[in-house]
Amino acid sequence: MFISLDGIDGAGKSTQIDLLRTHLESQGKVVACFRDPGSTKLGEAIREILLHREDIPLANTSEMLLYMAARAQLVADQIRPALQAGATVICDRFLLANVVYQGVAGGLDVEELWGVGKCATGGLSPDVTVVLDIDPEIAVTRLQRGPDRLEKRGIEYFRKVRQGFLEQVSRASPYSLVVNATQSIESIQNEIRQFVEGMCGTP
Repeated sequence: MFISLDGIDGAGKSTQIDLLRTHLESQGKVVACFRDPGSTKLGEAIREILLHREDIPLANTSEMLLYMAARAQLVADQIRPALQAGATVICDRFLLANVVYQGVAGGLDVEELWGVGKCATGGLSPDVTVVLDIDPEIAVTRLQRGPDRLEKRGIEYFRKVRQGFLEQVSRASPYSLVVNATQSIESIQNEIRQFVEGMCGTP
């Protein structure tokens, strides 16, 4: 099974991924966790450029294609082999984020991004996508570090990102869930677990 968690930074993805991983492992599952972009040598190099190398100007299309390249490598090197070995894969972001950040909020054609994404992933998509939904003004207060390149784009940009997630999540996976990320950590995790168990038969 392939599960993706998404949402704007500050929504609590890392915490929920850690909790879900621990839960699944306690049920005897082999779990592999990755981040997109990242989790490969190429992916981490691209991540550094995308988020932290503000001295390197990026056109919108260049930015989008770098994300796609990192994802293609992640699928080839990590995700497909893990799935073929029988592991449950949990990924911090996947193609949906690209569509939302560079498409809905960034102005690129959304349909084209879904198409390029299909090429980059070889048609692989998560079985389950969970979006942690939160007001950007609340999310920014939760960040414990300085803003990266994307996070400096301002609150209006992230309002578009949030709306994009709500509009596009149903296209990301056969099963999708939007969770109110202002709930307690425990309530959010319980909602995710119940959805995964109920929709996909995961113990």
